[in-house]
Amino acid sequence: MSRLTAFVPRALGRPLSAVGGVLLLVAAMLPWATFLLNEGAYPEKSTLQFFDAPLELSGFRWHLLLFGLAAVIITFVPLPAKGRVLRALGWGGLAISVISAVFIVSAGGGLGAITAADGAYAFGSVAGILGGLALIFAADAIGLEDIPHWPDEPFGWTGWAQRLFAYLVLLVAFVAMLWLVSETLTAGGSAGVSSPYAGAIFLAFLGMAGGLLGALHGVGLTGWISRLSERHRAFSIVVLLVCAAALPFTSAGTQYWMNVAGTIGIYAATAIGLNIVVGLAGLLDLGYVAFMGIGAFVSANLSGAAAAKLGITLPFPLAAVIAAVVVGIFGVIVGSPTLRVRGDYLAIVTLAFGEIFTRSAQNNIGDLTGGANAIPSIPAIAIGGLEFNEPISLFGTELPAGVLYYFLITLLVALVMAVFANLKNSRIGRAWIAIREDEDVARAMGIKTGKMKILAFLTGATLAGLAGAVFAHKLGTSSYDAFTFLQSVTLLAAVILGGMGSIPGAVMGAALLFVLPEKLREFEEYRLLLFGLALILIMRFRPQGLVPDRLRRAEFAGETAEGKPIEVVQEQAVLEHEHELEALKGGKA
Repeated sequence: MSRLTAFVPRALGRPLSAVGGVLLLVAAMLPWATFLLNEGAYPEKSTLQFFDAPLELSGFRWHLLLFGLAAVIITFVPLPAKGRVLRALGWGGLAISVISAVFIVSAGGGLGAITAADGAYAFGSVAGILGGLALIFAADAIGLEDIPHWPDEPFGWTGWAQRLFAYLVLLVAFVAMLWLVSETLTAGGSAGVSSPYAGAIFLAFLGMAGGLLGALHGVGLTGWISRLSERHRAFSIVVLLVCAAALPFTSAGTQYWMNVAGTIGIYAATAIGLNIVVGLAGLLDLGYVAFMGIGAFVSANLSGAAAAKLGITLPFPLAAVIAAVVVGIFGVIVGSPTLRVRGDYLAIVTLAFGEIFTRSAQNNIGDLTGGANAIPSIPAIAIGGLEFNEPISLFGTELPAGVLYYFLITLLVALVMAVFANLKNSRIGRAWIAIREDEDVARAMGIKTGKMKILAFLTGATLAGLAGAVFAHKLGTSSYDAFTFLQSVTLLAAVILGGMGSIPGAVMGAALLFVLPEKLREFEEYRLLLFGLALILIMRFRPQGLVPDRLRRAEFAGETAEGKPIEVVQEQAVLEHEHELEALKGGKA
């Protein structure tokens, strides 16, 4: 129970919830800016000058209307975990309102732009903020119940009926996820191009998405879908791949976003490889991006690039495999010191390896990297004369240049995910986890820790080398400054942010770390400051990561996979055991 409950009596929960919902509805139908701002009218017809049709809602005003309507309905309808849903809706509405208000004030309007100025009134943001706060306080007054556990076999169905129902639910869920990804990428357009308020639109959309996902998690829907996906893993993987391949057919199917999505996929595959080293084996690697760089340079030299000195031209698949093997050998070399050092000392060794690679590539040692001139004009991947950097037509739809690279990278990410999942659930993966938790105990239990740690470096390096080979051909150039210490830190942050040892966590961490900077470009000098602040807040309130695995969730959040506090589960188990003992004693008597 929250500390706010002491100040908000339980009897005020329903009235506050109703008031909060109504305030969000009112906020959606009120103007938000009293006059035209320096950068032009604020989006979604929210400026008073263009506010001639209050019911023509779109964008963040439409989202507030839906949140307010949902809050009013939930207030008077019995719903399990009502407090959790209202809290999520409140935080979502508050985020949308605060972000919009801050942007309007900072865009030259001042406080008068969101309240009253020269006889004009616009209290939309104020009503939204008050509505969000009212819902948060109402949720704390009502109380936060346990997240409901939906039955895995609803309606008592079994066999094919239950399986078909699960397939239908998973299909709808993955299509909804595709829509959410597409809308997230395109929210606000490209920063500073489609709208001067692109950043505000994007952040407000994130607030809506967070509130929506929080509400669905509160009623237990996301946990239920996760369990269904685990039970029907093969079907889920196929549908997920189809949805990923369908992204170019959505509003995000432009050349710009295909290039961004491809880059995210490359770094996601690399982050999953790093997750083996850091997330499973617990070996801190601060020079991991060097493996990716070695793979890029090896593939560039073997693919007939104009500036390559080897004079060898191999097909891309063969060049990529050779690059992965070479990088794997370097992984064994770097992993060898782990037999003697660990912890901070290992971090220093890997950091030194990364810097050695950067300086060697910068000085063009062996004429293999091009130095400051890099290796340009790397041939594009081609199949049957069709180059991957050309636009194509598929199913009667014109797809932009770079979409074939996106398809290839999607398959690469799927391959890396399959390798990670199988290793994690194997005997090798369990040995890595044991080393991560306590290396001395693992050695005492008979695990050959030295070989296991070298194997972790070998596997992670090989995957990074394969990703680097694809990256070089996608960019068409390979330069040392694309593989610096900053990229290693970014990859490490992606793993920790998403959740160590978690496949979807690494993908989500990489996506956030590369989408957020793109979306926050309009803030110029404040971009990295806001980006860093967002990371600090996430790590403060989600130390286990955004999508943690069961072990990290139990360690950092003290929760089970279903989101229940471990202490509560243990108390319930003790009570059940006591009841069983009493029943046995009563039976004997």
